[in-house]
Amino acid sequence: MSLTPLSAADVMARLSDFDAIIDARSEDEYQADHLPGAVNWPTLNNAERIEIGTLYKQVNPFEARKRGAAIAARNIAGHLEQHVIDHPRDWQPLAYCWRGGQRSGSLALVLSQIGFRVTLVEGGYKAFRAALVQDIVARVPQLTFRVVCGPTGSGKTRLLQALAAQGAQVLDLEALANHRSSVLGAMPGLAQPTQKHFETLVWDQLRHFDPAVPVFVESESKKVGNLSVPAALMDAMRNSTCLNLQLSDAERVALLLEDYDYLTRNVGYFCERLAKLTELKGHEVVKRWQTMAQEGDFARVVMELLTQHYDPAYLQSMQRNFVQFAQAAQLAPTERSAGAMNALASRMLA
Repeated sequence: MSLTPLSAADVMARLSDFDAIIDARSEDEYQADHLPGAVNWPTLNNAERIEIGTLYKQVNPFEARKRGAAIAARNIAGHLEQHVIDHPRDWQPLAYCWRGGQRSGSLALVLSQIGFRVTLVEGGYKAFRAALVQDIVARVPQLTFRVVCGPTGSGKTRLLQALAAQGAQVLDLEALANHRSSVLGAMPGLAQPTQKHFETLVWDQLRHFDPAVPVFVESESKKVGNLSVPAALMDAMRNSTCLNLQLSDAERVALLLEDYDYLTRNVGYFCERLAKLTELKGHEVVKRWQTMAQEGDFARVVMELLTQHYDPAYLQSMQRNFVQFAQAAQLAPTERSAGAMNALASRMLA
């Protein structure tokens, strides 16, 4: 039998050493956040966890443990039959639950009795989460950021994608957050992760970066949709070297109509998002934009949104928050296409 406890800090350094990372918590706990690459083998599922918790409080702990053990045994047997039968003897999993206690311990005990070398996270997810928060703070100062600035529609995301495709280190916070970071930036049908899982996704990117090579990142505000960028990362970005990406107004409008085409296909949703600007721009202005959208005059709506709302707010924010923005080198792609962004990325990396 081989059952090894490992501290959260050591687990963070050795995540790639394990053949599988098993989250023994319930489905809801797993969905809220989990270790990178983890699979979910609930020892107690959502309903069972509530049932046992209620029994623990309303009857007594002993009765709850008996009932919980019976359910856990059945569930673990199901996981063995579904996931483990074909694994060789040298398969080495990592297992964890909320605090590294009974749920992951029961699963790990059975696996180790079979003959597998099993590692348990000491303190479980809770300890790992605390270590991760601290590790973000420790890792960020080791990295050199290049902040891609530029007004809305200038192609910052396209440039980041081109840089990544050519092997550059890129931290795309909007991709991790499932949001384009504006009042119109919500992606229909695509929910944002929880705050904790967003931070786990950010950490998972940071840990793979080479400190000797710069990391390109977009000039985000403190929040991407409903999610907050980790404070240490935000502070580092705001004090880093800036690059100023510029496109003509006509190219920016065309780019936005391409990237936000779902808004023009669903005018009702577009008008609903525009209504969020009423407090800032006034009922009359927003109503006019909604009428334009309903009449199909999308290019005019977008141009006015840029010149009357996004551009002034963006410039003020950059001048106020990004220390090196005034000294930013200018980046000028010939136009908005992927080819133009690829050519610009090549020049930047040459």
